[in-house]
Amino acid sequence: MIKITLPDGSVREVAPGTTPAEIAAAIGPGLAKAAIAARVDGELRDIGRPLEQDARLALVTAKDEADALELARHDFAHVLAEAVQALFPGTQITFGPATEDGFYYDFAPAPERGPFTEEDLPAIEEKMREIIRADKPLVREVWSREDLIARWRAEGESFKAQWAAELPGDEELTVYRSGGDWLDMCRGPHLASTGKLDPQAFKLTRVSGAYWRGDQNNAMLSRIYGTGWLNRKQLEAHLTMLEEAAKRDHRKLGAEMDLFHLQQEAHGSVFWHPKGYIIWRALEAYLRRRLDAAGYQEVKTPQIMDARQWEQSGHWGKYRENMFVIPDEVPNTEDEGPVVSNDAQWMALKPMNCPAHVLIFRQGIKSYRDLPLRLAEMGCCHRNEPHGALHGLMRVRQFTQDDAHIFCREDQLVSEVAQFCDLLDVVYKDLGFADYAIKLALRPDKRFGSDEMWDWSEQSLRDAVAATGRATPEWGWEELPGEGAFYAPKLEFHLTDAIGRTWQVGTIQTDTVLPERLDASYVGEDGDRHRPVMLHRAILGSYERFIGILIEHYAGRFPLWLAPVQAVVATIVSDADGYAQQVVEKLRTAGIRAEADVRNEKINYKVREHSLAKVPNLLVVGRREADEGTVALRELGKEGQSVLSVEDVIARLAKEALPPDMR
Repeated sequence: MIKITLPDGSVREVAPGTTPAEIAAAIGPGLAKAAIAARVDGELRDIGRPLEQDARLALVTAKDEADALELARHDFAHVLAEAVQALFPGTQITFGPATEDGFYYDFAPAPERGPFTEEDLPAIEEKMREIIRADKPLVREVWSREDLIARWRAEGESFKAQWAAELPGDEELTVYRSGGDWLDMCRGPHLASTGKLDPQAFKLTRVSGAYWRGDQNNAMLSRIYGTGWLNRKQLEAHLTMLEEAAKRDHRKLGAEMDLFHLQQEAHGSVFWHPKGYIIWRALEAYLRRRLDAAGYQEVKTPQIMDARQWEQSGHWGKYRENMFVIPDEVPNTEDEGPVVSNDAQWMALKPMNCPAHVLIFRQGIKSYRDLPLRLAEMGCCHRNEPHGALHGLMRVRQFTQDDAHIFCREDQLVSEVAQFCDLLDVVYKDLGFADYAIKLALRPDKRFGSDEMWDWSEQSLRDAVAATGRATPEWGWEELPGEGAFYAPKLEFHLTDAIGRTWQVGTIQTDTVLPERLDASYVGEDGDRHRPVMLHRAILGSYERFIGILIEHYAGRFPLWLAPVQAVVATIVSDADGYAQQVVEKLRTAGIRAEADVRNEKINYKVREHSLAKVPNLLVVGRREADEGTVALRELGKEGQSVLSVEDVIARLAKEALPPDMR
């Protein structure tokens, strides 16, 4: 007999080969019906997979939403592949993972068929529902490598055969059979049958091209995306959110509001227009004041640094493929190509600021009395992101971080992290994000440093968050195994925006590796040299991405202090042009960003245009307003208008036009 320990601490003795489904049935019929999978010693497994040794068992139900969604989405991907092969014989299957909000599968269509298109999706969806309603058992099987490769080759599945041949020799190869007539190679786990899926809880969304194994030198495949949920209500809520997200798309609003543009002459870099750069400057000035008050000292470091510096820091070996590398070359006067100069050095555009900040720290002797030293930089960085990953402001190659590094003693670490959490909380709330979660990303498999160092660093971050009272479920506290950087664990701060999406923005990392590798030290109270702890931290992450998030969070309707144009004075008749200019001057004198619109256009046209540009306040003036010294105030998003004196309008707007820290 084997001993199975349940979450409540009770132990059941069962025969080897007993399944979690059988244990659920023994506990009660309600649990037997609700259980969809199991966690065995923490590993998610099929509900029908036999238990062969003592283990800790937790039964998974739909209430365990994260696990349930992962299973459902993985199953939807398999059902998609089965449906496509049933409808389009000769199609080869490759990979099909679950994603954050759904699933996708990559296919190699038969040559005579050609790539799939969105016109194919309705028929594929209907076939998927047919397979789900058939309630086909999903059965795990273990195959020998030779038999599985032979099977794939016999069926013309060259991609699957290649994948099977490349897997490590000691890895167990498993397939999942859908009913008796279709199978796919997969580690699992899966639900017990296709009927466990809701046929109304998924939708295929789009088709794109994708290279086999993500390598542009390989064959081009057709990737079909879908979104999948546990029930129709969740699906409809998600589709509604997508519709709202499309309306808020920062690229669309950025064009309508004349904030920025992107073009192929500078892939992955942003052309900021005057109005967009006003937002940037307002945000940057606000953050500088917050940092100054928190005891940070701002620095500026070079864009290009010698490769030897990046080698010493470890980035050259771990991150080089994402760096823009610059060989020191001089042109050949005879046009025979570049010739490397005698003092050639490999250089690189900096992808991050941390090594340069260590070099500043190393200038001069530092004492324990100098710590903590908080160095901040609005640092422009470059990362060679894949072209297909670029996305508006959200994923760029040139970006500016609100970066800082805190050099401190070990005994100062918890208080420094706690102070950072408090600073970040103030900034997020000032910017309109009261709801955010804190997560701790733990050590990855490939990393620098000893296990003892990682134990201490991770526990220090736990202690710091606990000291602020935020290491609780109410704050979304969660630990993420394997998701830390190669040199340090990190706290991640995940904002929730106005339509419920989450964005990981702020971070703070506890690093003892880089000070060691770059030989940073201070003189302690005992007169000996000691290594400082280096805290890498950012609140916004990058200005580009955070402004993109702000645009979508507010749907372009920024709080007044961030709005690029805070008021427009629009004339009804040309006789009021002079008065409009006078009003604008009074507004500007009061610190309000104002413009006049005296074009020879109808007022309804002007109202529509400025509403589209998300101008928060429109002050309409005509002959009557000019005679009486008033304006007709129309506020964006509100019905009607108020007739007020210019002084009353200034009194209403002046305080709100100030940043939160200056009111």
